[in-house]
Amino acid sequence: MIREKLKKKWLTHAITGLMLNGLGLSLLGEAILQKSTGESFLWIFTGTVALSLINAGISYVGTAVKYRVHLDNAIEYKRTRNRKGPGE
Repeated sequence: MIREKLKKKWLTHAITGLMLNGLGLSLLGEAILQKSTGESFLWIFTGTVALSLINAGISYVGTAVKYRVHLDNAIEYKRTRNRKGPGE
């Protein structure tokens, strides 16, 4: 039960983090293009949103790593408990 919840949280956070990083990097590229063409000062807003999304993505990926470590520990704990005999 716990392992299934940890796996779901790990997958959700990993996928969300990678998507936020990709979106943030795409917006950062757009902000760079806006700044280089000198169209307007909209690049400031776009760049700020992009950096916020990149940082959020990194945070989600970091949380996914935490859940993966917990999942690996839960799997290892179950494996070691199954190896021990009833008298141990």
